[in-house]
Amino acid sequence: MSPVEAAAARPRVEGEREQEILDATLDVLADVGYDRLTMDAVASAARASKATLYRRWETKAILVLEAVIAQKGPIDESLDTGSLRGDLIASHCAGRGGLTDERQIAVFGSVITALSRDPEFAEEFRTRYVGPKIARTHDLFERARSRGELREDVDLDVVAPALAGIVLHNQFVLGEQPTPESITAVIDQVILPAVLPPSSTHTPKDHS
Repeated sequence: MSPVEAAAARPRVEGEREQEILDATLDVLADVGYDRLTMDAVASAARASKATLYRRWETKAILVLEAVIAQKGPIDESLDTGSLRGDLIASHCAGRGGLTDERQIAVFGSVITALSRDPEFAEEFRTRYVGPKIARTHDLFERARSRGELREDVDLDVVAPALAGIVLHNQFVLGEQPTPESITAVIDQVILPAVLPPSSTHTPKDHS
């Protein structure tokens, strides 16, 4: 039996072992970046055979994508603070997957180059990773609209990704590490003034 046939005969990697390999992938990704990451390097870091990796993940792009998705954690579908400001702060400033999650942001920085160089990875990353995040934020704004918080003419396709865009620009272009305070400042000084009716007199106390 050849090595490939032997690998195919083994059960698929799953459960704790699968998570160990995904964690090892993130470690290698953070260390060398997407371009220099190889299946050999991940196999070595995870103490697994390359055949085992290829049985579960057909390409590097699929492996890295699943590792990135797995580390962000599940979306909290129950999040509802009663105000747009509260929802934005709760979803972006705290917990796993927020804009202050240092490991997730570091991993994001490691794959930025791949978005312009690897079409397969870029398409899947935008669909499976970025898409759900934008959709979730879009939902927060839709809920605010249903509560009557927003102006009628607000274009959510423009507004929904703006907060993350500003924060990530500040970090990766300007070198400013995001904090709950800096993210809240963007919410209070940019996002809310852009979407609230002109007659609204926003203060943090009013919308917390």
